[in-house]
Amino acid sequence: MTHTSQQHRSDFQVVVVGHGPSGAIAVSLLGDRGIRTLAIDRQHDVYDKPRAIAIDHEILRLLDNLGAAERVLPYIAPFPASQHFGAKGQLIRRIDMVAEPYPLGYTPSMVFTQPPVEAALREHAAAYPSVKVELGTELLGFEQTADHVKLHLRDDRGATRDITADYVIACDGASSGTRQQLGIAFEDLVFDEPWLVVDLQVNQGAFGKLPETAAQFCDPSRPTSFIIGPGNHRRFEIMLLPGEDPREMESAAQVWRLLARWITPDDATLWRAASYRFHALVAQEWRRGRIFLAGDAAHQQPPFIGQGMCQGIRDVGNLVWKLDRVLGGKSDPKLLDTYGEERSEHVRQLTSRIKAIGHVICERDPDTAAMRDERILAEGGGVPRTLTRQEIVPPLQTGLLAFPLHAAHGTLFPQPWIRTAEGRRRLDSVADTGWRLVLDARSALEPGPDLQAIMAHLDIRPIRVGPAASDVLTEEDGVLAAWFDRHGCRAAIVRPDHYVFGVASDAGALGMLLTDLAERLR
Repeated sequence: MTHTSQQHRSDFQVVVVGHGPSGAIAVSLLGDRGIRTLAIDRQHDVYDKPRAIAIDHEILRLLDNLGAAERVLPYIAPFPASQHFGAKGQLIRRIDMVAEPYPLGYTPSMVFTQPPVEAALREHAAAYPSVKVELGTELLGFEQTADHVKLHLRDDRGATRDITADYVIACDGASSGTRQQLGIAFEDLVFDEPWLVVDLQVNQGAFGKLPETAAQFCDPSRPTSFIIGPGNHRRFEIMLLPGEDPREMESAAQVWRLLARWITPDDATLWRAASYRFHALVAQEWRRGRIFLAGDAAHQQPPFIGQGMCQGIRDVGNLVWKLDRVLGGKSDPKLLDTYGEERSEHVRQLTSRIKAIGHVICERDPDTAAMRDERILAEGGGVPRTLTRQEIVPPLQTGLLAFPLHAAHGTLFPQPWIRTAEGRRRLDSVADTGWRLVLDARSALEPGPDLQAIMAHLDIRPIRVGPAASDVLTEEDGVLAAWFDRHGCRAAIVRPDHYVFGVASDAGALGMLLTDLAERLR
């Protein structure tokens, strides 16, 4: 689809500043829709050390929709359960992933090796005909007018030039120059702890010295996290104590001293050691005129359930389909206000939950830690209970959702396996994406001619899924049937980012949903 702006003809419809994972995926989402896009980044090359390490099924689903999943799967592995050990070394709880059949058709929690994944995402983004990528290019500044943004660029040879764009997405990291020029402050959600992150490439013969699963050692003398990455990649995150110099603690001598409980220099190669302050920050504004913040430019959270990069990719997944509608003249620009409304609240809620987990892990007082362990075990009836990472991530609760809110509204719509003549396939690959009305084929609910006309106007595709029948998609494991039964509904209107706009159990309720959606998308 080719888009044209209604007024000023800009050089590009969207410029994406920053070509890390969130930026590269934003560019692919834009390119997939035929939107004229420029991606810039000051650096030429992907950083050759791992930083992010966790990814989840929502993100892999998005990559698969783009046709990029196969590029990154060789560098991805399941994220095993994380065992939390208390002050005396006793198991106090586990955080795992939901059991099979998996609700989105993919392993719910995964780990990955960032450098090759990021390189693959960049390669994929650059292949779209409507996309131009300029690495070694810096954004010096910008001005906005009523119908475009003028950006001042400088390449690594010192040459400067100006370009114009309809919109800008700033994915330029935690120290975002775009956010700073806009004068947008972070709201501090009050979490500030110093940690050392250590990545190792472990010799195969030394695996037995390390924990069998991911682990959180909630030891008040030195809280420590252990993560099993793909292949021989292992990560330790070690809390720094008062008086320890963060730069000094990055030295190989200090790293091996801290790891001596588990492993020695003969057992592994030190890949990276970097000190960080784990923060909980959210931008006070996510949009200023035609410029949007996304990823670390908009928020930072502690890493205790591995959601930092996922949050940034959710940002661009939320924003791009809305930009697509506005650039194509299908929706008023006011639709773009729902981006910050939805993502800010979601990030705040998830960050608050991650903070609570972080405070449990980071407790330094031995007496308080002992009481913490007793409380957590009591919550499980005296035995360690298991939480899932998926129940920690909240649904959307505001923005472009049907109100009053139903328990299903704002949740991620399932993706069951579908039986086809060619074999089993995931629902998205059979039914495509975009706006969908998914109907439970076990019911007689069917939109009449008036509702079909609204759906045609909104480009909403009807999809019937149920038991084996000639005129419906047949799901394999009953995932979707169980979802409909659990939520007491027989139809779901699903957004392009796979979040549920609204559900209905009869034709009257469905008509109200479609009428409401038509009005709000104008």
